[in-house]
Amino acid sequence: MSEKPSSPAIDSPKAAQPTENPWLEWLKTLGVSLVLAIGIRHFIVESRFIPSESMVPTLQVNDRLLVEKLSYYARDPKRGDIIVFLPPEGMKEMSPGFHQALIKRVIATPGDTFEMHGGVVYINGTAIAEDYTADEPCLDYCDLSAVTLPEDAYIALGDNRNRSSDSRVWGYVDRDDVIGRAWIRIWPPSRFGAIDAQPVYPVDGPNALNSVAPSTK
Repeated sequence: MSEKPSSPAIDSPKAAQPTENPWLEWLKTLGVSLVLAIGIRHFIVESRFIPSESMVPTLQVNDRLLVEKLSYYARDPKRGDIIVFLPPEGMKEMSPGFHQALIKRVIATPGDTFEMHGGVVYINGTAIAEDYTADEPCLDYCDLSAVTLPEDAYIALGDNRNRSSDSRVWGYVDRDDVIGRAWIRIWPPSRFGAIDAQPVYPVDGPNALNSVAPSTK
């Protein structure tokens, strides 16, 4: 009687697997971490610091912020948002060597009519109460004729109007140049928290008069 071929034992040792170089494993981990960090910074959130007084009193020099980007994939910037953006074309023409991102507050959005009289901002003919601005009389660029914003164009002003180079000087911010929205102040710890999310602006409807500033026209 012929013998059946024997089956390998269940607990027979497997062939030895090659061990990966620990340095290679470390490099792979580092590479994945870098890709994730770059992806998060590019698409989700990044850290920025405030280098000037243009947004005082809302933001102080050397404040450090988280700038979030996700919300602008779903919606456009709105009035009151504090945005970080690349230098607009008007500014690049004035200062060709300037490449730093800027931070200002959105005051007017596409289709709005914007004007200033005696330092008071008017949106679509209505004066707005800007409780967030520095408590100083307007000294420069305080009277601007009415302009209606084209598609994808924004007026962005510093809260510290007398120390801010903004849309009064170099014109519109293009939608494509917007990086993200100032979200949370993370430094200094004494001022940690969300950044001025709900300023009051004129709206259509029964609450419109709540935001009207005294007319100085």
